[in-house]
Amino acid sequence: MSIDRAHADHTHEHPTWKQYKWVALWLFLITIVEVWAYYIPAFVASPAFKPALLLMSAIKFAVVVMYYMHLKFDHPLFRKLFIGPMIIAGATLIAFLFLFGNVRIG
Repeated sequence: MSIDRAHADHTHEHPTWKQYKWVALWLFLITIVEVWAYYIPAFVASPAFKPALLLMSAIKFAVVVMYYMHLKFDHPLFRKLFIGPMIIAGATLIAFLFLFGNVRIG
């Protein structure tokens, strides 16, 4: 097997500059919506404010991990090794929120 052939077997597709621009644009737009939502007093006072910000942050996190850290284009084993513990950590945090949700500090 030649060196070129061995290298060709291990190459994988990466995002193009055009894709990077679109990803950056979407991240920018989500950030603008997050900041805009913070400046609406009625929305800040509503119970949907924190879950909305958490959802937008989670979406931005997933996009950054998939595209800028190339997780979307890596071997599926690496995705499983990253996503599995993230699901466990997220479930643990949600369980702690329900468990200690009534505790007030200060």
